[in-house]
Amino acid sequence: MTGPFFRPRRLRDNPLLREAIAETIVRPDNLMLPMFVADVAEDHEIKAMPGVMQRGVDSLAAEVERLVERGLRSYILFGVPDQKDPKASGAVDPDGVVPRAIKAIRKRVGDAAFIATDVCVCSYTDHGHCGVIHNENEQLDNDESIELLAQMALTHARAGANMVAPSDMMDGRVRHIRETLDDDGRVHTPIMSYAVKYASALYGPFRHAADSAPKFGDRRGYQMDFRNRKDAVREALLDAEEGADVIMVKPGIAYLDIIRDLREVCDLPLAAYQVSGEYSMIRYAAAADAIDEAGVVCELWTSLRRAGATIILTYHAADAVDHGWLA
Repeated sequence: MTGPFFRPRRLRDNPLLREAIAETIVRPDNLMLPMFVADVAEDHEIKAMPGVMQRGVDSLAAEVERLVERGLRSYILFGVPDQKDPKASGAVDPDGVVPRAIKAIRKRVGDAAFIATDVCVCSYTDHGHCGVIHNENEQLDNDESIELLAQMALTHARAGANMVAPSDMMDGRVRHIRETLDDDGRVHTPIMSYAVKYASALYGPFRHAADSAPKFGDRRGYQMDFRNRKDAVREALLDAEEGADVIMVKPGIAYLDIIRDLREVCDLPLAAYQVSGEYSMIRYAAAADAIDEAGVVCELWTSLRRAGATIILTYHAADAVDHGWLA
């Protein structure tokens, strides 16, 4: 019997050959671990995100040291302050929870950890929105908000952050942050912009973790409409023009088409955020023995990389290095 002229299975049969010709690889260096640092005496697990902790400053620094020794080098910090007010004054406090965490990490591991910080005031305001609101109209003041965000970014950079990551979705904030950092002599501090951040139902567990749920209304007036695709290119190119060094898409898995669109038009590094809802769905399914957690996570990470993502923000990063998922 004459067989097919070419048999694609020939390149799949031997596991060593499969590894040699694999087109898309995920390494620990592609992963960035989001961590929540709070003014708490004792760490506690976030109920909606099994396995993820809200940590005190010293505990978080110790955990980073442990993970750095296991090969995980990149982190993004989210502050959960114990005091909130309408103008998010804690966000620009040089003795706030995030600056103290940065300094504690530096004391333990020096430059062995790459530290990014989330720049948004939703967990610092008593109303839970991502900027300054004047109570008479309950509308965000975009231009007043970007000044606050720029000062927050500067506070983090002065504390020792390697990179700042504005996630607020205010117009013009990347340019203002860039100018503020440059005026302070911090021309080498990169900005990872949450350029394409959709108003998503997948953020629910995060809002428990960061205590950042809006007290009224929602964020659809400034986060993007998930029904729209063309907006993503427009937003990303605007942020690139304003001085962003890395462009982020958030959420991740449901937006592979957007990541691919941006990869085609933008040559900056792309980050994809595998958000809290994605994490929790996977973890709960694994707890019910419905899926192989490591297998599913690695497959999904690979899909993000295959679509064009350079960096993956993921709550599973610690599991990857602790359990050898990428070995």
